[in-house]
Amino acid sequence: MFGRRGAAVALSALVLVGSSWTAAPAAGAHEGKRGTITCVGRSDSTYDPPLTLQPEVAHVHTDARYLCNLATGVNLPATGSLDAVSPGSSCVTVASTRAAETLEYADGRTSSIVYDRVRTSRVAGVLLVELSGRVAGGRGAGQAARRVVSALPDQPPTECLTSGLRGSTGQAQLEIRA
Repeated sequence: MFGRRGAAVALSALVLVGSSWTAAPAAGAHEGKRGTITCVGRSDSTYDPPLTLQPEVAHVHTDARYLCNLATGVNLPATGSLDAVSPGSSCVTVASTRAAETLEYADGRTSSIVYDRVRTSRVAGVLLVELSGRVAGGRGAGQAARRVVSALPDQPPTECLTSGLRGSTGQAQLEIRA
């Protein structure tokens, strides 16, 4: 009914949503200055140049639309913009050594995050990415940050043999924790 791609996206989304329920604080929780922020939402990435079977340096740009649960229990929409350079990337693997993300919350505040640890893998065609780092400035400054993404390519895998994969779309969970 949904096909393999739809089933994989639905399963990934359920895993991310389920893990956000366990990680998000209850409404009315005491925020203090260093509470946990959990954001979930859609993540759209583009690769320049497109990924082929030949490994090469690729620039990755990601736009994310999150719903963030602040430590106060308030839900706040946010957008994220992430940029990374990925050496030796191909259709088989996307490997970044560093990435930077800027979050803009609906209340006008921002968080600037620097990721210095990145792990990637592919399972049944789904790209799994885990980024870890710190909030360098803004809301949550000094706190640890962890972003987990499960994504599928925007084009059929056969594009690896011709013009290459230009991007991927999936679900992301970002957690900023003291």
